[in-house]
Amino acid sequence: MTMFNRLPIGAAKPLLVALVLLGLAAMPARAAMTIQEVRTSSGIKAWLVEDYSIPIVTVRFAFRGGSTQDPSGKEGLANLMAGLFDEGAGDLDREAFQERLDDAGAEMRFDAGRDAVYGSMRVLADQKDVAFDLLRLAIEQPRFDQGPMDRIRAQIVSGITAEAKDPEAVAKIAWGKALYGEHPYSRQDEGTEQTLATAKPSDLKELRKRLFARGNLTIAVAGAIDAGALKRDLDRIFGGLPAEPSLVPVAETAPKLAQEVRIPYDLPQTGLRLAYAGVSDKDPRFFAAYLMNHILGGEAFTSRLWNEVREKRGLAYHIGSTLVNNDHASALVIGTGTRPDRAAETLSLVRAEVRRMAEEGVSEEELEAAKKNVIGGYAVDHLNSSSAIANTLVAIQMEDLGIDYIERRKQLIQAVTVEDVRSVAKQLLSADPAVMIVGAPLEGRKG
Repeated sequence: MTMFNRLPIGAAKPLLVALVLLGLAAMPARAAMTIQEVRTSSGIKAWLVEDYSIPIVTVRFAFRGGSTQDPSGKEGLANLMAGLFDEGAGDLDREAFQERLDDAGAEMRFDAGRDAVYGSMRVLADQKDVAFDLLRLAIEQPRFDQGPMDRIRAQIVSGITAEAKDPEAVAKIAWGKALYGEHPYSRQDEGTEQTLATAKPSDLKELRKRLFARGNLTIAVAGAIDAGALKRDLDRIFGGLPAEPSLVPVAETAPKLAQEVRIPYDLPQTGLRLAYAGVSDKDPRFFAAYLMNHILGGEAFTSRLWNEVREKRGLAYHIGSTLVNNDHASALVIGTGTRPDRAAETLSLVRAEVRRMAEEGVSEEELEAAKKNVIGGYAVDHLNSSSAIANTLVAIQMEDLGIDYIERRKQLIQAVTVEDVRSVAKQLLSADPAVMIVGAPLEGRKG
């Protein structure tokens, strides 16, 4: 996924930047805040957190359906499209559009992920009307002119060409194909040089038409704006979109386990990656799995994998695990890197720790420490700025967790028992994982 940013360079920039920095310094991370649900006359819904501590409005939105919607043979189309929304819209060519955006002092960003196309705008409150008109134009009437399209495509292809020489990038592509086969999740969000070469402006216009609609739109707003003004602005920005998108159905899938992927390279360090079954964040077992992962490898410096692999034996500079959740698949992934002559030992040790978790679960002391860490760190990680708040609220809506999720989250975590963790660990970690080895063949392999 490539993020395309349009940052202000005009006269309003210094004030916006200064206010942003002031806000970051002054805004404490907030565990409790008032979230309003705003619904407009055209049926557009958004979550709003009013905050007048600095005069900035941040809008974050998502259209469900990202690179999975790229037509076969035109992979990379959604990512290319995301790079062109500030390259001219309506009657404004690239230069005119960006000049007006700069004059408004607004930051506008778009990026395409697997399951959604995301956008955001941050602007001084007294400049929002001009900026929101430009955002409306970008969403409703992007020009996709051939010149800018060729330039952005060349930038993406340049990145793809450079990554083709990077063992980690090559391994990432192989890993996706091994885990997901022919599913869209196996494809590169950026596409390939060959698929991008087939893209035409008409393809971008058709994809935007299929994806951009009110029915698959999720919005969150934080900052110096009230509900009444926001309703009017939302209708102005998004009200002209069609009611429903035209999305291609995407099948549910799961990573293919019990396989080994070898990517031979002559490297000073061997990369190791393991994939196990995951759990959806809508699953009642999610927080038990989340806490289990936190104890296993999700928290640097204190996790079991960190202690066993790095602290006790010095086999790696970093090791960690994470729950990866997409709309149509979930996985628990472990990653590390070590000296080639210690890679077999490291892999054996990682697998032994996973087996111990599957068989024994966790202690009361480990669970209580994990709960404290996970609860205490949430506001710092997710609610420490207007942008972070807007991003978090979009994610909560897209996962359909409810407007009271931030309040309920602590209780959901506190309710998890040692037996809950033991049960989910056994369910997720007992199967033989998918393993990828990037580097030299393992020496003196164990397990």
